[in-house]
Amino acid sequence: MTELVVGRIVRPHGLRGEVVVEVRTDDPEARFQPGVEYRTKGGQLKGAPLTAVTVRWHQGRPMIGFEGHSDRNASELLRGVVLSVEVEEEELVADEDEVHDTLLIGLIVADLEGAEIGTVQRVDHGAAYETLVVKRKGRTPALVPFVADMIREVDVEAGIITVDLPPGLLEL
Repeated sequence: MTELVVGRIVRPHGLRGEVVVEVRTDDPEARFQPGVEYRTKGGQLKGAPLTAVTVRWHQGRPMIGFEGHSDRNASELLRGVVLSVEVEEEELVADEDEVHDTLLIGLIVADLEGAEIGTVQRVDHGAAYETLVVKRKGRTPALVPFVADMIREVDVEAGIITVDLPPGLLEL
């Protein structure tokens, strides 16, 4: 079993405790359903699980009501919480040119000559593209945009991501 991040709670919506969720999954219709139990990170929950009671869609985003959070004050505590679900490894199979975030974490990042830059610590999702947060020994983490111009190859089986970075990117 692998933990798969599916969304992040953005803010409360209305007075009945619903929250707006930023989608971080390729199959939102399947991941956001009443009765689904989510693991949590961040916010004030301290890792307590959340169970969806209601799910409705508004402007392309799910609005979810969670068990035990039935008013706006209770749902305010959920702001910023990252939601994840447990999935089987077989469910992480993606299209040929896609790789799930969970499979990238822990991979070695190396330049074209094979020199190791560091290890993928997490994947941050932005409006335009994803960013690899690469942990480096004795240095601040490097932020590597996960875009075709910089990522030459992702070999999950070998455990390596080969990158071609512009000069100075690692010094930012």
